[in-house]
Amino acid sequence: MVLAALPAGAQSPSGRMNAEAAAFIGNLPAGLQSSQESAVRKAIAGDHSALEAVRASRNVAFEVPADVAVTDVADPPCRIYRPASAPADTLLPLLVYLHGGGWCFGSINSCAAFCVEFVRRSGMAVMAVDYPLAPGCPWPSASEACSEAVDFAFSHAAEFGFDAGRVSIGGDSAGGNLALSVALGRVMEGGKRPLESLILFYPVVKVWNDGSQSWRDYGEGFGLDGGLMDAFNEAYLAGRDPHDPLISPFCASGHLLSQLPPVLMVSADCDILRDQSVDMCLKLSEAGVDVAHRILPGTTHLFITVAGQSAAFDEAVGLAAGFVRHKK
Repeated sequence: MVLAALPAGAQSPSGRMNAEAAAFIGNLPAGLQSSQESAVRKAIAGDHSALEAVRASRNVAFEVPADVAVTDVADPPCRIYRPASAPADTLLPLLVYLHGGGWCFGSINSCAAFCVEFVRRSGMAVMAVDYPLAPGCPWPSASEACSEAVDFAFSHAAEFGFDAGRVSIGGDSAGGNLALSVALGRVMEGGKRPLESLILFYPVVKVWNDGSQSWRDYGEGFGLDGGLMDAFNEAYLAGRDPHDPLISPFCASGHLLSQLPPVLMVSADCDILRDQSVDMCLKLSEAGVDVAHRILPGTTHLFITVAGQSAAFDEAVGLAAGFVRHKK
């Protein structure tokens, strides 16, 4: 990179990411993570009132621009985005997208900004899935609902203008975990139409505290505290074995992983899940999967769904759009 070529006063993309992440971390409300952890743990014990309040605070409608067309579907509950300029009879490649939120909160509204911008840059359609949330609906509820949504996309491709030969799946954080789980489940079942690719942003691949360096370094004050992640894991697992490969994709065998489609993984640098991503990409690569992995410098968790790290968001969307274009 030749910094002298930048306009006077401009920052490099990595410099912007570092600066914005520092501001984002500095602006995190005091006690937010601990209050969210408390809400999840109360819900595990049977009192869902605090968790419902957290969900409502994060479920803010997104104003979709005129150049993106939106269709809401009731069964399965999902939202479909297409370029408004695309003729109705044009079959578009599809990304089935699964939002993050620790399997406990988040919604199709929380990932809407990504879905819209991805449609704009890729020219593809996106189907965002509104899956059931833990702890009321622990594993395998969300994974099964997401799998059914993918089946729906294939079986109704002509109706909604999807190219059934080019269906990908993706998600952020817990949504990335679900995307991998769905992809692995399709391989295990056999006879399913193949997915074209996986697009994953800082996914959970080990549903336990892995004691990694990144977990130790960034376990508090970086957008995803270790205590909150522990509560998410407990709510999602509800006593099940975290080493089941459909719960923790890192535990899948090399043979199973080898049958996955190409993977793009974009990780946050200052994130407890960073080292999980590194480990997963190494295991995928050793299994022979085509893997592209980027760690965005200085960034922290949430850059896909929470405003404040625009350079990282822009870079991540660009990487995802470029990745699917390369698959044409």
